[in-house]
Amino acid sequence: MSTRTPVVDTPLREAMRIAGEKVHTDRVIEIRYPYTGELVATVPKASLEDVRRAFRIARQYQPRLTRHERYKILMKAGEIIASRKEAMARLITLESGLCIKDTLYEVGRASDVLLFSAQQALVDDGQSFSCDLTHHGKQRRVHTMREPMMGVISAITPFNHPLNQVIHKVAPSVATNNRMVLKPTEKTPLAAIALADVLYEAGLPPEMLSVITGDPKEIADELLTNADIDVVTFTGGVPIGKYIAAKAVYKRQVLELGGNDPIVVLDDADVMKAAELAVNGSYKNSGQRCTAVKRIFVHEKIAAEFTDAMLAKTRAWTYGDPLDPKVDMGTVIDVEAAKLFERRVNDAVAQGARLLHGNVRDGASYSPTLIDRVRGEMEVVKQETFGPVSPIITFSNVDDAIAQVNSTAYGLSSGVCTNRLDDIMRFVKELNVGSVNVWEVPGYRLEVTPFGGIKDSGIGVKEGVQECCKAFTNVKTYSLPW
Repeated sequence: MSTRTPVVDTPLREAMRIAGEKVHTDRVIEIRYPYTGELVATVPKASLEDVRRAFRIARQYQPRLTRHERYKILMKAGEIIASRKEAMARLITLESGLCIKDTLYEVGRASDVLLFSAQQALVDDGQSFSCDLTHHGKQRRVHTMREPMMGVISAITPFNHPLNQVIHKVAPSVATNNRMVLKPTEKTPLAAIALADVLYEAGLPPEMLSVITGDPKEIADELLTNADIDVVTFTGGVPIGKYIAAKAVYKRQVLELGGNDPIVVLDDADVMKAAELAVNGSYKNSGQRCTAVKRIFVHEKIAAEFTDAMLAKTRAWTYGDPLDPKVDMGTVIDVEAAKLFERRVNDAVAQGARLLHGNVRDGASYSPTLIDRVRGEMEVVKQETFGPVSPIITFSNVDDAIAQVNSTAYGLSSGVCTNRLDDIMRFVKELNVGSVNVWEVPGYRLEVTPFGGIKDSGIGVKEGVQECCKAFTNVKTYSLPW
């Protein structure tokens, strides 16, 4: 595919980190650059005993960090990552195929997560209640405090944001004085290992974070059922999420399971502004985001004008060499994913959709792709198409739009383009999703704000720094006489 100089002179040999210790083994997993297939690194393939040892060490360690010490560690880690922004971004690009524009942005987001987590470490999270509120009350006060988990947090993360998905679990764990065993996906583990080293360098006791790399077929069940686990936090696909929900019985679960997110464009919308949002929402990060725009609902009155605007912007979206700073989009994660997108678009066209641009595949490279005349029963929109595909669907009125949006099994987030407050409030109240963003892409959020979905997008437990800190702690109640 490429005649460039190789991305690396020799493959990098990395080790997983068990309580900070570098653990090597002859059993390895190869990490290859999706754009060229070049070997970037090998990481250890953990054994069951490796996993059990990581949990055992974590459970036996009792963190004693003060709030201020946790704050300093997280802030220092943010400073270190900011100073290594370019190197971290390149590492993410090499393991994921995401373009350097996207990975530089991701590293910046990671610094935000560390900042908000550091601030959360300083929050006084207790409450106080008077007990004389009713006629049979007493002269007492009830107080609450939040404590870290007695056991260990087991965290499992996906490929699409190799650093940010990891740090959204790790930083709140540090902020709340917890211990975590992290298993990043075997497809993109390098950023997670680099993050662990940054935190150790910033002063984190190594026992508070281990990074395990391995084959899910061998070690996944141990990450769900180990007796030392109190919380399982997972971001990834629905089938695995539902498997976890059934397997990790009587353990707290935080499951973020993807989405089929819409952007809805009403007939009063600024067409060019809406098309810009739709394009960015569809193609950034190669469309590999749970909150990417995966369905575009456009009022039939402006559908032709909107489609022309969308087509022009899609044609202008460049893709290719992920390390080229001018390129807007790199590859998808692997050849199999690209083939799936190609097949789903071909199937949609065979069922009456119209291919307007793209559906060009070369290995793991897959072009920005625009189709219209799409119907809800087509697989490309009925299932989560986790790539750079923009399907346009028309609607006749607000009732029709709401019904079509809600017809999917997912319920994560949404975007709405209209200036009519009555319609806005209908979407806010009637869409079966976790978030509604007006004049923004579905994925808009701050790293601190609650995030998560319902239905097949999750079980209602939110993520985001504040909500993670809640999920990773227990409330203890005590009362005292006045």
